[in-house]
Amino acid sequence: MPKYVIEREIPNAGKLSKDELQAISQKSRGVLRNLGPQIQWLQSYVTGDKLYCVYIAPNEKMVGVHAEQGGFPANRISEVKSIIDPTTAER
Repeated sequence: MPKYVIEREIPNAGKLSKDELQAISQKSRGVLRNLGPQIQWLQSYVTGDKLYCVYIAPNEKMVGVHAEQGGFPANRISEVKSIIDPTTAER
């Protein structure tokens, strides 16, 4: 199933408290439960003014539905085409 990276512009995201991040996570999980097992949240990276979230979903539209139902921004949804890491350099 395709993997997606979602860029979410959230001013001062890096300053969100543990409780605020927990509330966002709980909201996301609730929406995911309603959408069913075909969409999965893997992890998110919090930066100064953005969250980068990694999801597995059958299509980009479902990722957008999750964002809409959760009230989350989804400023950019990009399908992952390949994954590389340091071992990619090895032959």
